[in-house]
Amino acid sequence: MQETSAIEHEETLTPRQGEVLDAVLALLVEGRDALTMTAVARRASCSKETLYKWFGDRDGLLTATVKWQASQVRAGNYDRQKLDAAALRESLERFAVNWLGVISSPTSIALNQVAVAHASSAKSNLGGIVLANGRFAIGERLKPLLEAARTAGLIDFENAEEAFRTFFGLVGRDIQIRLLLGDRLEMTEAGIARDAARATRQFFALYGASFEARSARTSG
Repeated sequence: MQETSAIEHEETLTPRQGEVLDAVLALLVEGRDALTMTAVARRASCSKETLYKWFGDRDGLLTATVKWQASQVRAGNYDRQKLDAAALRESLERFAVNWLGVISSPTSIALNQVAVAHASSAKSNLGGIVLANGRFAIGERLKPLLEAARTAGLIDFENAEEAFRTFFGLVGRDIQIRLLLGDRLEMTEAGIARDAARATRQFFALYGASFEARSARTSG
């Protein structure tokens, strides 16, 4: 049974703990599939006892690492009370840019490749950890923005999870699977920005609230 980690949220991490998680990611990029607490302690120049105190166990360490990586993906800042179409577009594009930048990084590619390998061989629960603290956690960060936009009459949808999945798919397309399979895609800042803007335009085309829907919400 997994122990409760002392690290619950990425916001509580100290700089030194962040260095430890960077060491985990570095080992994964180098192809260290058999990631052990001993290897991490050696790379991070700390004791195993410290790792256990901070993160609970190996799954706790991996969970914190995934959260550390996924914490880079956030929507832009917005005022829920003053949300308009421009602010919504900017926030969605910021989210898309952050996510594309993260999934195309060597650390994320390595982490996801190991997670896929472990899921197929039942070596560990890394696949479940990546899903729960990566993709699912990222969705929970974006849904409040989508729901605020619906309340403001900017977009219209029945289910926030379905709307999020649509946007997620428009942003990612086949990029992540191609990266996992070794395709050397050139992910430049300009290209990522273009992809983010395109996905946001497509999302608005699908979910932009009709005049009737906006009128109903205003009158209600």
